[in-house]
Amino acid sequence: MTRYLIQILLPLSDNDGQPFAQTEYARVRDELTGRFGGMTAFTRGPAEGFWKEKADTVRDDIVVFEVMGPDLDPGWWGRYRRTLEERFRQESIVVRAQEIRLL
Repeated sequence: MTRYLIQILLPLSDNDGQPFAQTEYARVRDELTGRFGGMTAFTRGPAEGFWKEKADTVRDDIVVFEVMGPDLDPGWWGRYRRTLEERFRQESIVVRAQEIRLL
């Protein structure tokens, strides 16, 4: 059975280092659970993201939210990503999908 695994990488703090309220993550959890019937959040130990900006290496602590579903609606996911970018005050939030097979 083919399904899609969609992951959202969310920052723990804004660009000034101010942590986001836990209610923001609860809101995402509730939205995803309501739409997809369930979700998984990896929040215990933040992952570290690194990328280059000019000559500097930038670091961000992130949490990963993921859902599984039989379909992939790129239009809906694009709109939701833009909503999250506004809500979390980010230039870009990574939302990635991969086709998976349940064994």
